[in-house]
Amino acid sequence: QGDIVGAVEPGVVEPAEGRLVDGPNGCQQGGVTLGRPESADDRWNVEAGVRKLLRSGATISARTLLEGIDNKTSGFGTSPDPAYRAGLALGITQPLLRGFGATTTTANVVLSRNQRELALLEVKALYRYFRIKKRHLFGRAAKVQAVDGVSFTLEAGETLGLVGESGCGKSTTGRLVLNILTPSAGEIRFDGADVTGLDPKDWRALRLDMQMIFQDSLSALDPRMNIGDQIREPLDIHDIGNARERADKVNGMLDAVGLPLGVVQRYPHELSGGQQQRVVIARALILRPRLIVCDEPVSALDVSIQAQVINLLRDLQTRFKVAYLFISHDLSVVRHISDRIAVMYLGQIVETAARDELFDRPRHPYTKALIAAIPIPDPKIRRERVILHGDPPSAIDPPAGCRFHTRCPHAKPICGTEVPVLKPVAAGHLVACHLVESGEL
Repeated sequence: QGDIVGAVEPGVVEPAEGRLVDGPNGCQQGGVTLGRPESADDRWNVEAGVRKLLRSGATISARTLLEGIDNKTSGFGTSPDPAYRAGLALGITQPLLRGFGATTTTANVVLSRNQRELALLEVKALYRYFRIKKRHLFGRAAKVQAVDGVSFTLEAGETLGLVGESGCGKSTTGRLVLNILTPSAGEIRFDGADVTGLDPKDWRALRLDMQMIFQDSLSALDPRMNIGDQIREPLDIHDIGNARERADKVNGMLDAVGLPLGVVQRYPHELSGGQQQRVVIARALILRPRLIVCDEPVSALDVSIQAQVINLLRDLQTRFKVAYLFISHDLSVVRHISDRIAVMYLGQIVETAARDELFDRPRHPYTKALIAAIPIPDPKIRRERVILHGDPPSAIDPPAGCRFHTRCPHAKPICGTEVPVLKPVAAGHLVACHLVESGEL
């Protein structure tokens, strides 16, 4: 496979065949061009160009980076030292490079040439257990198996809906993806790079690409800061642009989410619930991330405002090419916004498929029960109801075998002894069920 070595020494250029060379419109390598940005908004295009160049097999020098990146307009600082500025430019990709197993400093970069077209987010066998303290001296230590072997992928610009009952581990999964919680085991790859074990410094840089919209917008906002300062804060933290450029970006983002410019001097308690959620969305998008985890973003809003926020998220996704991991217990909302859907039950994914495939041809008994519970706004249409008896088992002591077998109306003896695994039943349609595998369902 070979390695790519990029010297970040001022004035060093490798013009040999197959190397990165300067072109009339910026740095070029194998048909990939890193153009010279003309405005602060081009910073994110530059970042994407750097990624493409690193994947294409290029040797990168300080000179080529500086030729392709105008530091005064792309937020990389104004130091006259080219090596320092090149180091800042590479800083946006250092977490990614380290995830590839690369060694990175401001002096050199080594990147294995083993990644090409990959999913934006790939989660493999993710686990998260929470330990519970003993209730008394002779009690047995226990643990909550909140997430137990979850795996899925998310493509760039796609929306993956994650649905299930309250307490099934949806929100925990989202927090694990963003390293708000640390996984007990498993692997999280972002743009092909393993980011599971990154240190806090690297995760801070990776926040440029990964953001979150929380369920309770009022709790997510600082009551002591005005709206303008809160939306601008990510730009301040990552030192992007000057004061004028940051103010322009705040105004542009307010316009994008449909808020008047006058809200910049107001405080969270002065806004309605829908306006507060739009502020949270604006703050998440101002860094132009490639992935946003939406944790029940509309569950606290009334139905009319829900529709406005969901349509806003879809419009912003089309405009900014962002991917969503959309967490919700409302299948009607998930159906409206998602491209694919994964169904969780008691810490595990039991079915995943494209949106229309899942709703038209559900295979897992739990998925069928969830879809059957969706109300139909027409009294003349009757849907066969699937009644689930009992409550979900405790995540502290889940049942053996299939975790759904204690409530499944079709359960067989094998369901209580062997754990089913996700297997394809159609193109892009995976189900974890013994009865589906055997053809009985």
